Amino acid sequence: MTSRWPFYLGLAILAVMLVAALAAGWLSPHDPYAQSLVRRLRPPAWEPRGSWTYPLGTDAFGRDTLSRLIHGARISLIVGAGGAVLAGLIGGTLGLVAGYAGGWVDRAISMVIATRLALPALLVALALLQVIGSGLWVVVLVLGITVWDRFAVVMRTATAQVAVRDYVTRAEALGCSHAHILLREVFPNVASQFAVIFTFECAQCILAAAALSFLGLGIQAPEPSWGLMMAEGRRFISSDPWQIGFAGAALMLLVLAINLVGDGIRDRLAPDMPR
Repeated sequence: MTSRWPFYLGLAILAVMLVAALAAGWLSPHDPYAQSLVRRLRPPAWEPRGSWTYPLGTDAFGRDTLSRLIHGARISLIVGAGGAVLAGLIGGTLGLVAGYAGGWVDRAISMVIATRLALPALLVALALLQVIGSGLWVVVLVLGITVWDRFAVVMRTATAQVAVRDYVTRAEALGCSHAHILLREVFPNVASQFAVIFTFECAQCILAAAALSFLGLGIQAPEPSWGLMMAEGRRFISSDPWQIGFAGAALMLLVLAINLVGDGIRDRLAPDMPR
């Protein structure tokens, strides 16, 4: 039997991140937006010039790094969950309709999916943000409408397999509406695949948002986005590597935790899905 410890490890890390995001106002030792040139670029507490007043030091504007990391967890989780929810609604709906309807509907939606797959998601997101502007909810919207293809592909295949089952045929013979069949007969039987893809897309949205912020077109200053923190700290990577290291480590841990949880969900709910 497959060991479950990676799943529980990921769940523990994710739980800590969720608590930090929900209780950021109480857990943060300082205001994450408060600037002071007097205390700029202070090192972590274990360094010779460090102080436990600022356990992870301060950035180039004198803002407390630990407080910004804690508040950044909230932003990353909002972006990850929000982008994945929107992508799931778009891609999941298209996949369900294509897999169930078949025929010309399936061919038309498959053409839309193929068109989306031909376009690099990050480049499309960059172009959209350049045109419509930046911001937390704008990033969520842009990611949602650029990363839905995996939902569509998986849901289309899974739905096509379920649509020929006896219980679906029976519901059709009883005169149930297509909406009823999709929501009550088909989707519950493909929900496990949807859940697995959802966790994967959460992690992808978090990474994409960090990349967009790092490039200057995502979440803008002074918001404590981890990608933005890394962009602001890259000037000091030689002299003060913690300016970029702490945010990078937090991003890696969160994405790792979500992927570990997603692997555990797949092993339990959809063991036949390819790794």
